[in-house]
Amino acid sequence: METNERVSGIPQVERLLADDEIRAFFPLVSRPLAVRTVTAALAAERSRALADPAYRADPTVCRASVLSALRALERRRLRPVMNGTGVVLNTNLGRSPLSAEAWDDARGANVGYAAVEYDLEAGRRGRRGGLCSELAATLAGAEAALVVNNNAAGVLLALTAVAKGRDVIVARGEQVQIGGGFRVPDVLELAGARFVEVGTTNIVEVDDYRGAVGPETACALIVHTANFALRGFCSKPSPADVVQAMPDGLPVIVDQGSGCSFDGLAGETRIRSYVDAGCALVCFSGDKLLGGPQAGLVVGRADLIERLARHPLYRAFRPGKTVLSLLERVLVARLNGEGGPAQAALSYPIDELKKLARKIRGKLPKDCAVVVDTKAAAGGGSGPDEVFDSVGLSIAPPSSAPALLAALRKAPTPLVGLVRDDRVVIDMITLVGEDPAAVAETLLWGLERSASLRARADRLTASPPSDAGRRE
Repeated sequence: METNERVSGIPQVERLLADDEIRAFFPLVSRPLAVRTVTAALAAERSRALADPAYRADPTVCRASVLSALRALERRRLRPVMNGTGVVLNTNLGRSPLSAEAWDDARGANVGYAAVEYDLEAGRRGRRGGLCSELAATLAGAEAALVVNNNAAGVLLALTAVAKGRDVIVARGEQVQIGGGFRVPDVLELAGARFVEVGTTNIVEVDDYRGAVGPETACALIVHTANFALRGFCSKPSPADVVQAMPDGLPVIVDQGSGCSFDGLAGETRIRSYVDAGCALVCFSGDKLLGGPQAGLVVGRADLIERLARHPLYRAFRPGKTVLSLLERVLVARLNGEGGPAQAALSYPIDELKKLARKIRGKLPKDCAVVVDTKAAAGGGSGPDEVFDSVGLSIAPPSSAPALLAALRKAPTPLVGLVRDDRVVIDMITLVGEDPAAVAETLLWGLERSASLRARADRLTASPPSDAGRRE
């Protein structure tokens, strides 16, 4: 077959862009990106035709390839997802959900102009961030606070401003790596600081800190071991003991991480506890247990917070009005004793979880799902080996559990779950606040799609070989 004949079936880009089904993607991914996607899909068909002398490009196949590529692209948009994993602060799913009240209340500050860094009383440039700093400092019982993009930015800014070119004392067992390759030694190096390792992996004592202090010591660093825990023969001094071990007012900086502001969560220490112990700076996340948007907060001594605010690196780390307006409202709610969606889920009664599971099961085909006991986790590095009781739906898949999970991820409102014992398990703790009818609708969609694919595979398997196949 001649080359021109093999590629003659590839339609022009502009012709496909006039197709109504393809044009429907323009409001979703933009026309320019759709053009790039269409062009790339047609180029792949052309390459296949050029590489295979027996292959002839077909317009129908080309259109199907284009639509498949556009659907895959559109599915990458940020969209609502139902979390059935039982991990409340699921980093891959956006960690803590924001409350609808905070989102609605912050709308006015985002659809127009807002006094992000303007003093309305004085009529001139003012301090950035509205009430966020005062609210965060009040929550932590600290003198002052600063808001940055995330907790990693807070730690890096604090170490750069306080310890650049000097020594930082850190316990050997706290030189951790968390998700995404964030390593404490790398952060110290990037900040221009030198770490002085003390203690052993499992044991560190007050005298280890005291003996490591030298003329080049800038501070000590306490790191919350967010994604693992030591058990058995292990010990370390309390934050107050570390503070007492530092002479001449050398500061103790804490990477607290989780943003825990309430009691009762195993494996977590409240932000205020570190401040009360005398730690100079405490860094934590806004989008974990605090229940706000992605942000980092640094609370502590006013003189050190002011030093961080004046540092050139702060300009690269400061958030904009959307984060600040949402965080402001979340902090007000916490100070007024209101827990966020994540905190509410962590304390949700088992009996209510069972009711939710039964409501969803009642809308599914008979005998396809059973209510089971599960173990859930806070996630997000909080209480790294702590789990608590929860309830789930264990669903028998029409084909295989991975196939059903894949179908649920492609639903109009995707649902992410787990596979256990060749069944799909959907945990209720992370569906608190969702409409049971909407959850059931997605499950029905996934079950029907999975069953349809299974039936198609069975038909193909049962089909007799073609004449061409028999001749071969």
